[in-house]
Amino acid sequence: MTVTTPETGNLLYTEIEDDLRQSVRSLLDKRCGWTEVLARTESADLVDTSLWSTLAGELGCAAMPIPEEQGGAGGSWREAAVVAEELGRAVAPVPFLGSAGIATALLLELRLPDVLEQLASGESTAAVCIPFAATPYGGVPTSVTVESGRLQGQVAGVVDAGAADILLVPTADGLYLVSAESATITESVSLDMTRPVSDISFDGADGRRLADAGAELDAAVSTALRIGAMLLASEQLGLAERCLDLTVEYLATRRQFARLLGSYQALKHRLADLWVLITQARAVARYAAECATTGSADLPIAVALAQATCSEVAQQAAEECIQLHGGIGFTWEHPAHLYLKRAKADAIGLGTASAHRAELATLIDIQSPEVR
Repeated sequence: MTVTTPETGNLLYTEIEDDLRQSVRSLLDKRCGWTEVLARTESADLVDTSLWSTLAGELGCAAMPIPEEQGGAGGSWREAAVVAEELGRAVAPVPFLGSAGIATALLLELRLPDVLEQLASGESTAAVCIPFAATPYGGVPTSVTVESGRLQGQVAGVVDAGAADILLVPTADGLYLVSAESATITESVSLDMTRPVSDISFDGADGRRLADAGAELDAAVSTALRIGAMLLASEQLGLAERCLDLTVEYLATRRQFARLLGSYQALKHRLADLWVLITQARAVARYAAECATTGSADLPIAVALAQATCSEVAQQAAEECIQLHGGIGFTWEHPAHLYLKRAKADAIGLGTASAHRAELATLIDIQSPEVR
């Protein structure tokens, strides 16, 4: 096996990315505090459509990778990844991953500017009717059939479908665009109610075919899911960083036996180990975002590595956050449980860490005992 060193750009955050982060964080700090997020999980409206309207329409978060001539911001997936980090940090209940991530990537791959313009403006939100647990490696799930231009069938566990106006439905006959009003969308009870998933049923829904079935559509769906996995890794990075910050802040102020908890060497070691893991996760997440931006042939490897790493780091950071906060960390009156639920739910989104490690082993031609 020959190992080559990939050519990459600067993985450090640019000034534009730092400014974007500051703008998004400022908005989320004002309108998406953890108490507001918790209250929404117990309400009928799980998605904060008002916040999403501001993020998409005013800050342009839905338009980052879309070219300017198609109504977009003319940015890149690197900027989109920065937005994902901040949304993970706030466990924000908005449909960024499903609409500005997976759906946008699919439309970009298939070069469908008319629908992209709707998403870029923030006027419409889209969801791709593929189970959230699907991986980029298993082919296109096609549980929906088409008869005389009308769709029949069900798809379970679709992310961000509840907030969507447009449904992009892969079938054995091709990719169809369906109005969300033409389908029956039922929200599922999920561990993480800050990111609802839905079951969708089509009973003769009228659809417009956007692309024919074949190798091009299969490749486009696979790439879209990889882009989604890349953004999910960045989100998991932001979540892990926030958990570390919360824990450091708590240990630096909480006293026990007349000593600051942060002065205990064993706790310092645990936080230092977590910091190292998060630093490693940042490197692979940034590399995946860079590969997506440049269209690098290393994208499959970068995404598999990022997801295999960031998924487990996010879970560990959330678990450490709860444990090191002691009793308060186990209560409903502390945000730690929101981060743990998001980390656990994301761990099966777009492929488990084991699935990505198995794919990585295949991509770099080594034997792996793991199965998907």
